[in-house]
Amino acid sequence: MNEDDYGVALGTQVIRFERLLPGPIERVWAYLTDSEKRGQWLASGVMPLYVGGEFELHFNHRNLSSDPAPTPEPYRKYDKGHVSRHRVTRFEPPHLLAFTWGDEKEGQSEVLIELKQAGERVRLVLTHEKLPNPQQQLGVSGGWHAHLAVLDDRLTERPTPSFWAIFAELEGVYEKRLPKS
Repeated sequence: MNEDDYGVALGTQVIRFERLLPGPIERVWAYLTDSEKRGQWLASGVMPLYVGGEFELHFNHRNLSSDPAPTPEPYRKYDKGHVSRHRVTRFEPPHLLAFTWGDEKEGQSEVLIELKQAGERVRLVLTHEKLPNPQQQLGVSGGWHAHLAVLDDRLTERPTPSFWAIFAELEGVYEKRLPKS
């Protein structure tokens, strides 16, 4: 993996990723906001295209890969998918999208995705902030890294390896890279 692909921890409550993706910016924006396209790299679910809109993300990690590898044991509970609720907090097409992550009980955090045209490519900056504890930071770090790798594969039309295999490897890497407290 490329060293530049790793998320940067800003304390224990924030992780930030940057990627240069194939453009144009409208294409990348569609992969963030269109349920069918987002379902190819993250999760499907109709997102209201306005601030305050609530939506569900329907995760099915098996569908993210062209590799039929079995799900590793620790993640088998997600084999049939899972659903999470979110709310749009910022919406400035095609440059900025922010939404809540998690629930009040676990500690709600926020995801901010910024896009900027960079020649023929698009700079994506994803910042996940207000993470309640280092365990959450660890989980979202490996998760976002793996999901962004799948997004890059989709945009460049490369085959995608098993999501869970990518995630399992990254979880161990981030455990060593992230601050402990």
